Amino acid sequence: MKTIVYERTGDPSVLRLVDRPVPEPGPGEVLVRVAVAGVNPTDWKSRRQQPLPAGWQTPGQDGAGVVEAVGAGVDRNLVGERVWIWEAAWQRPWGTAAEYTVVPVRQVVPLGDASFDLGACLGIPFLTAHRCLTAGEYMPDTLHAGALSDQVVLVQGGAGAVGNAAIQLARWGDACVIATVSSPEKAQLAAAAGASFVINYRDQDVVEEVRKITPDGVHTIVEVSAARNAAVDVQVLRTGGAVCVYADDGGDELTLPIRPLMAPNARWQFVLVYTEPKAAKAQAVTDVAAAAAQGAFRVGEAAGLPLHRYPLAQAAAAHQAVEDAVVGKVLIDTSGQ
Repeated sequence: MKTIVYERTGDPSVLRLVDRPVPEPGPGEVLVRVAVAGVNPTDWKSRRQQPLPAGWQTPGQDGAGVVEAVGAGVDRNLVGERVWIWEAAWQRPWGTAAEYTVVPVRQVVPLGDASFDLGACLGIPFLTAHRCLTAGEYMPDTLHAGALSDQVVLVQGGAGAVGNAAIQLARWGDACVIATVSSPEKAQLAAAAGASFVINYRDQDVVEEVRKITPDGVHTIVEVSAARNAAVDVQVLRTGGAVCVYADDGGDELTLPIRPLMAPNARWQFVLVYTEPKAAKAQAVTDVAAAAAQGAFRVGEAAGLPLHRYPLAQAAAAHQAVEDAVVGKVLIDTSGQ
């Protein structure tokens, strides 16, 4: 089979397309013939920084494809099932940037008739968004249609992959969603994703605009750039509100005013999907799968998430696109080279 590997950390040039034997699924594992792999910021950050315990790594946490074989202890009825994959390469050498991969059976989820493109987009972005929408004092532990009908959510950076996922998840839950963006083009994407209101922070006063929409403030903020947006976040939170920080775009140090956050009993919740509580992650997988099965999610420019496709042989270019913060979702077609 064809697979992408790297044997040392570094820039995208360390990625190589090689031939490897198709792996055998071990006990509790499944072999998936991958159709589409998703690329996330974790992939390039790990490639640059993380050690390689196995001496090599196939990147890619997310993907979608068909179960080809199962290991001992796994229901054989899964063979032939269309599935989406989450967290394939977290502390494991087998990622999704390959024609085949092996993963624990709990990390594949039935995809039904949904497209492989959608399946490859569901993992890290939607699980991250789920955690951001359920960690706050006001927020439910689980999401379903109507679960957020009394909530106001602010998505800072509504045109990114996690921002898009947060908008779609929150709208499925019937929340009022306010999204911030930096350009008219990104405003169109956030609106296409389903945002109730879109604010261009380069041209508008975010605090003023949010307070017009919701005078009491917002319940939860899905935050991509905490250092840059902290002053705004503090002013638009309502009592008991939470800022859920999932990235450090714009700076890796954060300064917060104590007294203005004490009075409303505000919460700052930092989010990394790989290490979040197991029960919360399991619930996220369940809820995201249910929403996808109900047709709640879409991908593509009409859904506010432009897709950028690369063949497997151009995985380095795909990684570079994500590292350069391309707007939308980068996918790798793992067959056809």
